[in-house]
Amino acid sequence: MDILVIGGGGREHAIVKKLSESERVGKIYCAPGNAGIAELAECVAISATDIDGVVNFVTQNPNIGLTVVAPDDPLSLGMVDALNAIGKRAFGPVKGAARIEASKAFAKDLMKKYGIPTAQYQTFSDYEAAKAYLSECRIPVVLKADGLALGKGVLICNTREEALEGIADMMQEKRFGSAGSTVVIEEFLTGREVSVLAFTDGKTVLPMLPSQDHKRAYDNDQGLNTGGMGTFCPSPYFTKEMQEECMRTIFQPTVDAMAKEGVPFKGVLYFGLMMTPDGVKVIEYNARFGDPETQVVLPLLTNDLLSVFEACIDGTLDTVTLEWKDAAAVCVIMASGGYPESYQKGYPITIGALEQNVVIYHAGTAFKDGKLVTAGGRVLGVTAIDSDLVSAREKAYRNLSAVSFEKAHYRTDIGKK
Repeated sequence: MDILVIGGGGREHAIVKKLSESERVGKIYCAPGNAGIAELAECVAISATDIDGVVNFVTQNPNIGLTVVAPDDPLSLGMVDALNAIGKRAFGPVKGAARIEASKAFAKDLMKKYGIPTAQYQTFSDYEAAKAYLSECRIPVVLKADGLALGKGVLICNTREEALEGIADMMQEKRFGSAGSTVVIEEFLTGREVSVLAFTDGKTVLPMLPSQDHKRAYDNDQGLNTGGMGTFCPSPYFTKEMQEECMRTIFQPTVDAMAKEGVPFKGVLYFGLMMTPDGVKVIEYNARFGDPETQVVLPLLTNDLLSVFEACIDGTLDTVTLEWKDAAAVCVIMASGGYPESYQKGYPITIGALEQNVVIYHAGTAFKDGKLVTAGGRVLGVTAIDSDLVSAREKAYRNLSAVSFEKAHYRTDIGKK
């Protein structure tokens, strides 16, 4: 079976690589792809949000038996719906179900309605009302743009001044565009974060190994939020007892809630969790594989990924058992200097010899005049697999020395804590 993967980042590189290991997979296409993906798939010049372009491409290539819609934007725009409408199979939630990520207000209201543990919150579409609330509420607070903002629409404000400035940036200055027209203001939760990706067919939920992302740009969780600067898997802090608690209070109730709302969720549901003194609570949902969590979770999965995707689509996930390597993985993101704000592109990249069980996932790369160059904020993810987290972390950082480009920036503490 030929497959089309939508997207062009590190997450999509990890998905393409895992699919390429399946004996059932024929040719892989990727739209638009990147320089690393091009080693495994044929990249086609179609934007990830070009629904008509994707529909036409799949129609013209009848051997494509499945389209994997990986990023949030095309999911929220209804790409899966459009493919299903012409009788084509697609992996990912339909537009109505993708709203669990596309609207923070929808997600918070869903959790409130169905008793799913999360932070207390208020939602505002009026700037003056939000400003008045921030003038008297407890500090610190978390400000979240309601819509999609490339993983950057969250501000943690430790002072009232920061909160008032943040709300002005979002609602008046339109820092995140229309995504910040409505803002969710949450209580600040304390504890250790964990990310759990889960396959679901709308009824059954199969959690993957827990991982931990590092969102802030600099060491010790300093600087602005990014799309993710690195991650490790599995998280040793997310115990079997916590997983059982979350299955009972969060995972299954969320899938059941979406079905009751008339928008069954099929695909990968990402649970961003906080292990608080009052139990595990939901920080956020994503309607797809996380990035860079995918770059450490999928390398540890031993199942045929295509078969799992098909079970999610066909409603037969209850017949699947996920199997994992007895190992750990650490991914360190190499970003462009200045990211997540302004940065330059086009710097040549050199990649030398790597140790065994080290993979370079391309996020923002391209070929220019036959040379590999930087083409985004997050450029590469260096993922190392070893017997335990300490060994995997040491291996990842050792192999960073084999990769170089001008003004490269990375955190030195991924997996340290």
